[in-house]
This record gives sequence, C-alpha cells and structure tokens, in this order.
Amino acid sequence: MSSKVPPIILNNGVEMPQLGFGVWQVPDDEAERAVATALEAGYRSIDTAAIYGNEQGTGKAVAASGVPREELFVTTKLWNADHGHDATLRAFDTSLSKLGLDYVDLYLIHWPMPGKGNAVDSYKAFEKLHADGRVRAIGVSNFLPEHLERLIAETSVVPAVNQIELHPHLQQHAAREYHAEQGIATEAWSPLGSGKGLLEVPALVAIARKHGRTPAQVVLRWHVQLGNVVIPKSVTPSRIRENIEVFDFSLDEEDLAAISALNEDRRTGPDPAEFQIV
Repeated sequence: MSSKVPPIILNNGVEMPQLGFGVWQVPDDEAERAVATALEAGYRSIDTAAIYGNEQGTGKAVAASGVPREELFVTTKLWNADHGHDATLRAFDTSLSKLGLDYVDLYLIHWPMPGKGNAVDSYKAFEKLHADGRVRAIGVSNFLPEHLERLIAETSVVPAVNQIELHPHLQQHAAREYHAEQGIATEAWSPLGSGKGLLEVPALVAIARKHGRTPAQVVLRWHVQLGNVVIPKSVTPSRIRENIEVFDFSLDEEDLAAISALNEDRRTGPDPAEFQIV
C-alpha cells in the first residue's frame, strides 16, 4: 500500500513524512508485528531508539515489508549512557547493526543531560555520521531552547528536528516558536497525551462528533495543521490504521481555538532541564 502522508522538508532538503509510527514501550517481538501492520497501513516513517530495546524487531519488519528502502524514513536515538564523541560512534554502529540497515534517515540525541552529559561532543560525532552519508539528517530530542542555543553556537549543522513532548495539554508555544526561528522541525512525542484522560476531554469529544471522527484523530489532525511532525504509537491494528486516516478532513477555526484553550503546560514525561538518568 502506498503512503497517503504528505512530507515536510527538513532544513537540509530531506523529506520526512509528517506522520509516522512510534514504538516506545513496545517489546521487540511485538514491535516487529506492530511495525509490519503500520507499513501495511501506509506508514513510511518509523521511530525507534536504542533504549527502547526494539531496534531489532523494527528492522526485521522493515526488511520483510517489501517496501523499497528509499521510500522509508527510519529514526533512532542515542541513549544517555553513550554521550561523547567516540561512544556515540560506537552506539550508532550498534543501532545500525540491530536495525539491519546501511543508513538511518534521522539520528537524534535522546536527552540533553545538562550538566552531566556531553551533548556537544555527541553532536559533533553526528556531524561526522552525516558527512559520511550514514545518516541523512541529524537532530535532537527533548532539548529546551537554551540547550539548542548552546548546541548551535558550538557546532556547524543546525539540528533538523527536535522531538519533544507535545499534545493539547502541553502545547509548547515557546519551543515551537524558537524552532521556527531556527528552521528546526518540531516533532511531537506522546502526541495523544498519556493514558486516556486527554481523549475524554469534552471539547475533543464534541469536535470528534462534529466531524464523525475519533478524539485521537482530531488531536492528530490538530498537530498536522500546526505543522508538527507526529508519531502516534499503538499496538492495536485497528488504531494503527485509524491514526493515519487524518488527511481527508480539516479542523476549522472554532475547533482550533477550542483545542488551543486546553493548554495546561502539563508534562506527562520527565522535565528535560532535570532528567539525568543513564
């Protein structure tokens, strides 16, 4: 099945599907099945990470899918324990081997680890991987604007992407504005919030009823219309298929205003200013 997802163009000219499939907290064998279902449903962007422990299953599904490699966009991430130039290069080799690929499309530093990690040296290793053609685009995850400022000042390639927690309860206005100024694409993890709470909010339920959609589809459509890249996760085949069906309707100004009013600056995940776990 061909993809119905439009691309966004990253700051180095590489095209990235605006909606992809995430596999956080999915065991390796289950990831293989879920990624296979996603690829059959038309997803072409798959987001994994070293710490997820499912790069191997993800890679097996990619290899078995029959989808030409050049039509796929595979993201993985450097874990906190592997910060530093040489450690980063070793970690990348390990991830690439587990995925069974010759290159990845996007490599991200998973957390900034301020005061403890060595994100700048890691990113300089990313620049080498990019120059060597082993990664098509490089970026970061969970970086606050102050972390990005330092990185941009001390390296030569502006990150293509910053993947951050972003959903209607945490709309990240300042971060998105900073990214736009710097030409960095904003990618949303946990785009549907955590647990069922967000999807039961009466305003979202009402908008979903109005459009004959599910609350999840409404939230994903909101992300798309904001210009975010979004990577919903599910292991349920029906939801995997449902989550990609968001390109044949639009939210109106009234809908967007109602969702904008839901912001509470409430995180469900760690605060990047403090998260130091290796």
